[in-house]
Parts: sequence; C-alpha cells; structure tokens
Amino acid sequence: MSSLGPGIVPRPLAQLPWKVILLVLAIGGFGLVVLFSAAGGNLYPWAVPQGVRFLVFLGMALVLSRVPEGFWALAAIPMYILILLMLIGVEALGAVAGGSQRWLDLGFIRLQPSELMKPMIVLATARFYEMLPAGEIRRFGAIWPAVALIGVPAGLVMLQPDLGTALMITAGGVSVMFLAGIPLRLFIGSALAMAVAVPLAVNFLLHDYQRKRVLTFLSPESDPLGTGYHISQSKIAIGSGGIFGKGFLNGTQSHLDYLPEGHTDFALATMMEEWGLVGGVLLIIAFGCLIGWAISVSMRAKSRFGRLTAAGLSATIFFYSAINMAMVMGLAPVVGIPLPLISWGGTAVMTLMICFGILLSIDRESRRVARW
Repeated sequence: MSSLGPGIVPRPLAQLPWKVILLVLAIGGFGLVVLFSAAGGNLYPWAVPQGVRFLVFLGMALVLSRVPEGFWALAAIPMYILILLMLIGVEALGAVAGGSQRWLDLGFIRLQPSELMKPMIVLATARFYEMLPAGEIRRFGAIWPAVALIGVPAGLVMLQPDLGTALMITAGGVSVMFLAGIPLRLFIGSALAMAVAVPLAVNFLLHDYQRKRVLTFLSPESDPLGTGYHISQSKIAIGSGGIFGKGFLNGTQSHLDYLPEGHTDFALATMMEEWGLVGGVLLIIAFGCLIGWAISVSMRAKSRFGRLTAAGLSATIFFYSAINMAMVMGLAPVVGIPLPLISWGGTAVMTLMICFGILLSIDRESRRVARW
C-alpha cells in the first residue's frame, strides 16, 4: 500500500492486512452467490439482507482492529461475566422460537448471548492462564477454574437447548487449556471419561430430537424419510454435483425443495451441487488460508495473552467451519451449526467477524511492537 504514496491512503487503512481482508470479502461474496441461487435466482429474501449484515459486521471488525490488545486482556473477565448474566437472563426472560429459548428481545434487536460467548470464552480462558504463574500450570489449581469458566456457560446453553453452540463454547475453551500447557495425560483421561459418558448422555441427558440426530448419524438409512431425511438429501445433492457441478442456478435438490435448510445449515450442499467437488475444495482452501493466517497471528503475538487468544480464536473458526462441513457430508451428527459467511443468518457472521476483529487487533499490536 505504501506504493500509493503518502496522503493518498490514510495510514490506519494502509497498515491493515488487505490480503486477508480481501480473502474474507471473497468468501462472504461467494456466500451471497450461494444464497442468490438458493432463492431461485432472486436477491430476496436472503442475499441482500445477508450482504448488508456482512458489510456492517465487516466494518465492526475493522473498528475492533483499532482496539488495543491490552483492552481485551483487561475487559475479558468483566465481559465474560456480563454475557454469563445475559445467558441466565435468557433462561428467565428469553424469547422462544422454533422450540428453543435462545434470545433476549431488547425491542430494537433480538440478541443471542450464546453466540457472543463463543469468542468470549477464549478471551476469558486466555486471561486466566496469562495471570497464572508459569510454575502453577501443571497443578490442579490451573485446571478447575478453567473447567468452571467453560462448563457454566456451556451448561446454560445446553438448557436452551442448543447442543451445537455448547460444543463450540467447550471446544474453544478446551483449545486454550491445551495450548496453555495443561498436561496431555489429563486430556487423554478426559477423552476416555467422555467415551464412557457419551452413551449415558445420549440416553439420559439429551432431548429426544438431539438423541435422534445422534442415532441418525450412526445409521441415516434407517429412517430416510424421517430423522435421516436431512443428511440423506444432503449426500444426494453433494454426490449429484460430481466434480464440476451442475452449473450455477441448475441445482435440483435445493430448487425443488428436496434439500431442507438449503440456505442455512446445509448451504454447503446447495453450493456443491452446483459447483461440484472443485467448488467445495476451493472453499475449504479459502477457509484454510483464513485459519492459517490466524495461526500466524498467534505465532507473531508478543504477549502470552495475545498468543493464547489468537490460537483459541483460530480453533474457534476451525471448529465452526469443520463441524458444519462434516455434518453436511454425513461425517458428524446434525447439531445445527451453520457455515459462517456462507449460510444465511447474521449470528454466524457476527461471531466470525468478532473473532476476525480481535485477531486484527492482536496482529496490529504485534506489528507495532516489531516496528518499535
């Protein structure tokens, strides 16, 4: 950008990592193309509103990039407590939609606090381990507070019920625990305990529809017209696309309404039917480049908080995209996680852009310290 000369481009804009910003613009723009097709070649009801949200939240991310890294460290725990109180408020006063109680109706906006908790759990856990003396990292006192930080909001989200978001919150926090240096044997022990607990949870803790989703994942053909319908139609759509796809606006599974939720959770199947394996691989590469940049921000960060936060947010973006892709391809149970920037819905866009804005903030701090 310096080749444009002084005064042509404002310095704060010139210092932004435009390559990754253009990458995010490309993914988001492609998502609008997918929604345009899912609506049968119409800009409404999905493409235009999604485009407006995307631009608003991208602007928000650029504003967040100007926030000093130190602010995130100081505000991590207070913001975590605030969002935790909002989650408790959802249980008491939350709006119900689609059988779930996940939103706070503030009049001018319906806010989903569980989405805000996805990046916030990373900041709060990273702040805890930044304050913890290095010699304490392998002791029990380094484990139970972090487990409580993660477990309380995840449990509240499970009550809504929202299994997918609870898994995302848990995955983000546990990733920070692992990267902070918690002994590997504890994760192995936890994995073995989960292997024992999962069958019990499926039978006694999950709601009926959640239990059916897990059982359908194990054998979708057992109920192809019932609980297995979503995943069966998704596989048909992806498989019928072949290598190069049927062509833009030529998808049949989505346009003939065989594919449920073709604009939300299963937007990837809508895309791959028309763009084929090539389109799917290019989209995976694009998300891989975004996650790779986020990991590089973590490696360049100068503070322990910055390194843990950037790495945790990298993991959050990875889990967000990977779980949806695995779900759509039948490699994971259907847990209601959309593909950010591709699926319809402002909450996923908001969450990813908050992560992106904080990563830009940490990256700016790293480059500033390096120049100094």
